[in-house]
Amino acid sequence: MKKNFTLSLIIASTALLACGNGTNSAENSDTIIQWRGDRQGIFHETGLLTSWCPNGLELLWYFDGLGEGHSSPAIANNMIFIKGMNSDAMGTIFVFDLNGNLLNSEIYGKEWNRSFHGSRGTVTPSGDNIYFISGEGVIYAYEQRTLNLIWSRDLLEEFNAENTLFGICESPLIVGDKVIATPGGEKYNVVALNKHTGELVWYTSGMGDRSTYTSALFIDTQEVPLIVQMTGNHALGIHAETGELLWSFPKTNRLQLHADTPVYSNNMILLTSGYGQGAIMLLLINGGRDVEKVWASNEVLESQKGGVIRVGDYIFGSGHRVSPYWQCVNWYTGEVMWRERLGEPNMGSTIFSDGMLFLYTSRGALKLVRPSTEKFDIVSQFTITKGTDQHISTPIIYNGVLYLRRGNTLMAFNLRKEVKSK
Repeated sequence: MKKNFTLSLIIASTALLACGNGTNSAENSDTIIQWRGDRQGIFHETGLLTSWCPNGLELLWYFDGLGEGHSSPAIANNMIFIKGMNSDAMGTIFVFDLNGNLLNSEIYGKEWNRSFHGSRGTVTPSGDNIYFISGEGVIYAYEQRTLNLIWSRDLLEEFNAENTLFGICESPLIVGDKVIATPGGEKYNVVALNKHTGELVWYTSGMGDRSTYTSALFIDTQEVPLIVQMTGNHALGIHAETGELLWSFPKTNRLQLHADTPVYSNNMILLTSGYGQGAIMLLLINGGRDVEKVWASNEVLESQKGGVIRVGDYIFGSGHRVSPYWQCVNWYTGEVMWRERLGEPNMGSTIFSDGMLFLYTSRGALKLVRPSTEKFDIVSQFTITKGTDQHISTPIIYNGVLYLRRGNTLMAFNLRKEVKSK
């Protein structure tokens, strides 16, 4: 009981402390919802339902017509941005208001039409613009309201890099006036482009690894402003202003693919991935200029995508093949508090808001889970039946509404008894 009491106190303060932990860029997290909200899966909402009706959440609205894809929605300036791929394998960017009305759409170019067809990485809003990368490795900058193209660059062709096995899935990171992307070239491994013009600001050769699916993380609480990114065989620590490679740490798997953004808190960085290679915890030292290993386990949090969230002193998330379980793990020691197997596969996306976990499994179940250290405490759940193809996209929460994409369909669910627009 003492553990859960301590955890509940930490949960209550999470929303107050998270904005100062250095995981966001200089954007306002109350109005900018990007990849996993703040890239860490934390949504700063209050007054959400503590349980759901047996038949699920109230569906406020839905839109059929996105086309194929797995990219999550993003929100800025009371607009929703999301990508899809039409029958001609061309990508389209859509803009909706918060009531689900289509405001604008624009075809941007060729999309990924091979394995797991469709759009991948999530749009990153910044100011009055949006930035995103297609599965074919082209980065775009558009005006939010008009969808006028500002600039674009073919990252793979211009920086002599190859695409990944399942297409580029990166959501670009904005740091000040720079947009960060990972072509994966031998020389131009990670690059910073001027977000206004697309011009190259700096590059790092990293360790020369291929790009992977990870979206980078910005940490601003160290002595140096730090970008942490995963490439095929290493985690990289990069000086955000100069592009200098400050440190690297070995992290790979049999496909050299990682999909989870690193999780950061209190000078510690958690790296997770699937395909038989689980979690590694690193400690930042020397003001962020170096790291040392704290613990590692191939059987802990072998997460494949968006499956890990930190709540207090514990990590909650999904596994993959070697360790196909939902788990609770001690942040500081790697000790497994509990693990639960729900049947194959056990992958899924995990986010957190208002003291509760929201799990969207690869079987299509949406679960409300109390973050207990003693058991997998499911409070409510129902199955997503609308939409097409795989249950892969990560949900987001904004102003009491949960937005979820499944293939062709974008859905908005009521998380409050009353939803009031800001």
